[in-house]
Amino acid sequence: MAQHVAEKPVEALTETEARDELARLADLLAQANTAYHTEDAPEISDADYDALKRRNLEIEERFPELKREDSPSEQVGAPLAEGFSKVRHAVSMLSLGNAFEPEEVDEFDARIRRYLGLSDGAGLAYTAEPKIDGLSLSLRYENGELVQAATRGDGSVGENVTANARTIADIPQSLEGAPDVLEVRGEVYMSHGDFAALNERQELAAASSSPTPATPPPARCASSTPRSPAPARCASSPMPGASSRHRWARRRWARSNGCMRWASRPTR
Repeated sequence: MAQHVAEKPVEALTETEARDELARLADLLAQANTAYHTEDAPEISDADYDALKRRNLEIEERFPELKREDSPSEQVGAPLAEGFSKVRHAVSMLSLGNAFEPEEVDEFDARIRRYLGLSDGAGLAYTAEPKIDGLSLSLRYENGELVQAATRGDGSVGENVTANARTIADIPQSLEGAPDVLEVRGEVYMSHGDFAALNERQELAAASSSPTPATPPPARCASSTPRSPAPARCASSPMPGASSRHRWARRRWARSNGCMRWASRPTR
């Protein structure tokens, strides 16, 4: 992967080199997106992926006239996996931005201040919380009943995983006091403790039969299970049942027990 990121500095690229590099990055990132989002088999690390996207964006900022119609900076997710019906999101599901250096955080703060019309010295409070990495889901409730669960997909169209979502005990099948139509977006994830327990069960199974494939990291395990074409596979993942506690004031649903967990924030 080193050869993908150890390229000629962006500021030293000619226009022709920049055009060729944008084409190369578009191909690399498209392949990475398909492997990660569609095939559940990532080929590069998150850090390497982010480095490729940053390089693409830096080239676009230096050569805005070369920005491609299929620019990776305008894309979220990847084409949908086969075996699922499609769901068009009423409001696009976008991905979070990121920052790796203090200067990038300063740039983010500056953008927010410009948007709000605040001076550099004006007070501005931020709220921060850990990012839960798993599978993004959008849950739609009508008259308090869960009627649809969809993945982010490409941001505009997602996969209908309603049957699988119903097997995750943390996701309420019905809500009291909810508006007629409510869409809740959040993350299906696996805790480190539950992941360790799953690994232990895999090892015991391997000892008594043929070897089993290595378990993917918790985020990938949590991401791929709800996207299995068979709800039975999702249900067979250790997801102990216990009543969920709806903590709307904290804008988060969570439960202390269970393998697949749900953290969410209601959207307006």
